[in-house]
Amino acid sequence: MKIEIVGPGCPNCEEAERAVFNACAELGLAADISHVREAAGVRATPAVIVDGHVVISGRVPTVAELKKILKP
Repeated sequence: MKIEIVGPGCPNCEEAERAVFNACAELGLAADISHVREAAGVRATPAVIVDGHVVISGRVPTVAELKKILKP
C-alpha cells in the first residue's frame, strides 16, 4: 500500500502525517508512506492519497477515520 500525505509542511500537514503513521501502526500495516509538496488532483491541503486515490482533502483526518479507510 502506498500512502502520500500532500502539503507544504505546515503544522496541519505534520499532524496528518502523524495520524497516518499511528493508524498504520495500530492496524499493523506495512505501508510505503511519503510526504509530498504537490500531487495531481489535490486542491486543498493537507490531503491523504492511498494507492493513487485522494481519500482526504482539506482537513486533518483522525486516526479512527484513517483506520476505517485503511483497514485491510
